[in-house]
Amino acid sequence: MDAVRKPDEEEATPAVAPLARARPAARPHKPGAAPATEHAGDMRASNAGADDSGPKPPQRFDRRLILVAVGALALIGALTWGWNYWTVGRFLVSTDNAYVGADMSIIAPRVAGYVANVPARANVRVKAGDVLVVIDDGDYRIAANQAEARLATQDATIARLGQQIVAGVTAIDQGRAGLVAAQADATRAAADFERTQTLAGNNFASRAALDAARANRDRSAAAVDQARAALASAEANLEVLKAQKLEAERARKELEEVFAKAKRDLEATVIRAPFDGIVGNKAVQSGDYVAPGKRLMALIPVEAIYVDANFKETQLASIRPGQPVKLMLDADPSRAVEGIVESLAPASGALFSLLPPENATGNFTKIVQRLAVRIRVKGNDERLLLPGLSIYVTVDTRPAAP
Repeated sequence: MDAVRKPDEEEATPAVAPLARARPAARPHKPGAAPATEHAGDMRASNAGADDSGPKPPQRFDRRLILVAVGALALIGALTWGWNYWTVGRFLVSTDNAYVGADMSIIAPRVAGYVANVPARANVRVKAGDVLVVIDDGDYRIAANQAEARLATQDATIARLGQQIVAGVTAIDQGRAGLVAAQADATRAAADFERTQTLAGNNFASRAALDAARANRDRSAAAVDQARAALASAEANLEVLKAQKLEAERARKELEEVFAKAKRDLEATVIRAPFDGIVGNKAVQSGDYVAPGKRLMALIPVEAIYVDANFKETQLASIRPGQPVKLMLDADPSRAVEGIVESLAPASGALFSLLPPENATGNFTKIVQRLAVRIRVKGNDERLLLPGLSIYVTVDTRPAAP
């Protein structure tokens, strides 16, 4: 059987060999095995023919050039940051503990009464002198008219006393003239009595003539005393009239003050804006009864706002009044507003609190204190730069150029 099978095997071998030689091109390449040089040469030849006939692939950037470019950019960025920090950044002092403020006014009445009209509207801009609230002025107008009438009556009293003083001066002049006349009569009567007495002593005049001369002398003397008393009375009456006039004039000043107060109360029934601003927190309506001091609304002077920035005590060494400030609104971070450092608070905020800390008792923990720095805003034309809003503050502490 072996002799019979050998010729078959020998005949089958040449037929299978060509197929076996043709299969290696399709076999997968095993790792570590050397590629067939014959087929590799054929592939290089076919690839060479394809490179010559087809389009060339794009050239790749060299990795070394990319690394050099990236390094150069990083170096330029670092130098730029360093230069910016050395020339500008190290002089900038910033804080986000800052808020917009304003010296707003609380509008309140000075007189009591029922509200007749409220022309002011909430969140509306008003100008100084605009009417905000009107209170019923009926009672105050009556009081003002009464005070004015009393003042007019007092003026008439003063005028009457003035005329009486003029009459008193005339009475004094008359009294003085009467005294002079009485004194002249008394002198004449005394001389007549002396002559009659001499004649009567020589029996040239009767006793009756002597008695008549004596009576005439006594009457003349009494007339002098009466004229002197009348003059004194006229002078005293004049002084009384002057005192009454002075009292009336002082009473008139009191009435003037009463009238002035009545007019002020009447004017106070119309509440006007003390300055330009925006009405806020409106809490009054027509028909309300208001009393002096009641909060009606608030008036915000948006044209005179400021910023209080609470810097740490470790940041205050280089902050001085007059330095420029950059303000960034939390409401609109895309816009920057310019300002100027105006002043620094005289004490830390802890000392102004309702219950200031007492560090001399108990355990002590050091806490960095903050000091309020007042910043004046350069022209508030920003719609969102309103009191109470948060703001980011950056102070430029670079020394000013000489």
